[in-house]
Amino acid sequence: MSKNSNDVPFPVIDESLGEKLYPNEAELTYEIADATEQGIRAQYHAGNARRDVHAKSTGCMRAEFHVNADLPANLAKGVFIPGKVYQALIRFSNGSGDPRQQADGHDDGRGMAIKLLDVPGEKILENELHAKTQDFVMINHPVFFTNDPHTYLTLIQKASGNLLTKLTIPLDLGLKGTLLFKELNSGKISNPLQIRYFSASAFQLGIGPDRQAVKFSVKPVFGIVDPMPEEPGPDFLREVMLTTLKKGAVTMKFMIQPSTSPDLSVEDCMHEWSEKDAPFYEVATIHIPSQDFDTPELNKLGETLAFNVWHALPEHRPLGSVNRMRKIVYERISRVRNEMNATVRREP
Repeated sequence: MSKNSNDVPFPVIDESLGEKLYPNEAELTYEIADATEQGIRAQYHAGNARRDVHAKSTGCMRAEFHVNADLPANLAKGVFIPGKVYQALIRFSNGSGDPRQQADGHDDGRGMAIKLLDVPGEKILENELHAKTQDFVMINHPVFFTNDPHTYLTLIQKASGNLLTKLTIPLDLGLKGTLLFKELNSGKISNPLQIRYFSASAFQLGIGPDRQAVKFSVKPVFGIVDPMPEEPGPDFLREVMLTTLKKGAVTMKFMIQPSTSPDLSVEDCMHEWSEKDAPFYEVATIHIPSQDFDTPELNKLGETLAFNVWHALPEHRPLGSVNRMRKIVYERISRVRNEMNATVRREP
């Protein structure tokens, strides 16, 4: 199919930061958006459309984002204004888009999406230029299972087919992609507040000639890890976070990993940037105060808010093929959900 008239424009690449288009990348990306839209319309009825991935919110909560006061000049870019404090919303989620696989005790990937509020300045996304938010979207793995839009499109198309068709998916992903796909969609956690999250993909930091490629990560300050319950209930991750936050506040560190070599590709999300070669630097503290987040208001926000890496200042422009796909696909999903649910999207 061709580009939808309502789609946002395909991103222009930044070759100086190492971006390079795949063959027919824009056309394939719009096909991915078409296939994802068809899947949502086939799976959901009007009024109950959900995300295609990370559909279940295990908790949406209020937080504060405190930028370190002593940031060096090379990291003090965009929202990272030394000493600045932002109010924020954080959505924790399970990775699956299948409502039948949403029980918290199942193997799954996990997500953490951060939305900073009252962020001045014109944003990148064409239909949200004057939004006052900045998003950071992360998963609990430092890598993704593919970089190639053709492979991703094939996966989406075959995932909706019969069993024999699905069995051929590993042939398309290859050995490494298959292993990463399995890794990203497996694993159990005992508490979303106690694990580390990664951007996996790369982002720009700063604008102008001194801009650089970076990745992001969030980790708990303390190394406490709750034991897994013997018989976890379907919503035990929400319950354990409620218990944790009733006892007191939670603190996490937001970190930036600047690229230190052209060998650390912004196009390759399948290989982790070595922390030995490219260390992370703590740039902000996330303070999640003691709270009861299981309220109608926050639960509704957990379902209706759109999180998109392109909800961003130019200083934090997303880089690489996975992020270019996200721009088109995330916006299409958000628009389709709003249309099916008869809602109007508004950034806080």
